[in-house]
Amino acid sequence: MESAYLFTIALFLVGLFSTKFHLANARHVWIPAHATFYGGSDASGTMGGACGYGNLYTDGYGTNTAALSTALFNNGMSCGGCYQIVCDANKVPQWCLKGKYITITATNLCPPNYALPSDNGGWCNPPRPHFDMSQPAFETIAKYKAGIVPILYRKVRCSRSGGLRFTINGRSYFELVLISNVAGAGEISKVWIKGSKTNKWETMSRNWGANWQSLSYLNGQSLSFRVQVSNGKIRTALNVVPSNWQFGQSFKTNVQF
Repeated sequence: MESAYLFTIALFLVGLFSTKFHLANARHVWIPAHATFYGGSDASGTMGGACGYGNLYTDGYGTNTAALSTALFNNGMSCGGCYQIVCDANKVPQWCLKGKYITITATNLCPPNYALPSDNGGWCNPPRPHFDMSQPAFETIAKYKAGIVPILYRKVRCSRSGGLRFTINGRSYFELVLISNVAGAGEISKVWIKGSKTNKWETMSRNWGANWQSLSYLNGQSLSFRVQVSNGKIRTALNVVPSNWQFGQSFKTNVQF
């Protein structure tokens, strides 16, 4: 009787552990999609883009980047997120570089082309998940002549060198702040700003991509920022912008996820 009881408990614990293990690793499941490339062999054509990062080298992303299809881009909320990508050698062994994978950052939108069918040119048409990678990134996992390859991808943690970076554009009463070089989840979900004179946290709104706006008058004040990423984690960068800041300037911090 006691043995049967212990056996039942053991089965319960195994089932419980298996369920937790499955849930904990759900985000690591590989998902099928396709990948193409753009931007030239030096990736110069990938600079700028729908996330607003501008120079991807100075903003901390380099050439390991990709433009996401509409289904993945999520109206800019996916900007800064990281994905691990591998060419699906089970489907196209002749085009894949065996054993190679790459981690890319979402920095742009691959717009749909409704004039072409989704399986023949309209690769980024909804609801297709698609990565239009920089050419150097693509050639890390597949041969140039392939043009397009089936891939497997999964969301991963972003690793960055240095801290968060804030670039202030816009004008008085319209501070447009680009937030870049974000590690961890990478994707920003909320931002707050505080001027040294007002000393009150104000919620910013997403203007486009990774650009967040404030409609307050913040000239002549040192500025602090509070940033929340998509997994809920929050970091606060106090007085990272000095009171003599000017529009067009960028400021590095020691704060990171």
